[in-house]
Amino acid sequence: MVKKSRLKKSRLAKKLKQNRRLPLLAILRTHRKLQQNKFARDWKHKKLRIKD
Repeated sequence: MVKKSRLKKSRLAKKLKQNRRLPLLAILRTHRKLQQNKFARDWKHKKLRIKD
C-alpha cells in the first residue's frame, strides 16, 4: 500500500487552498475588476504535476 509523503501531502493541500473562489469582499472592494481566481482549475481538464 502506498502512502503519501509529507511533502506531497502539503503540496496537495496548498493546491486545494488555491482552488477556492475569491472572497466576496475582495470582489466588492475592487469594484468587480477582480472576479475570478486565476489559480482555479478544473480537476478534469488540468492535471497537477506534483512529484514526491
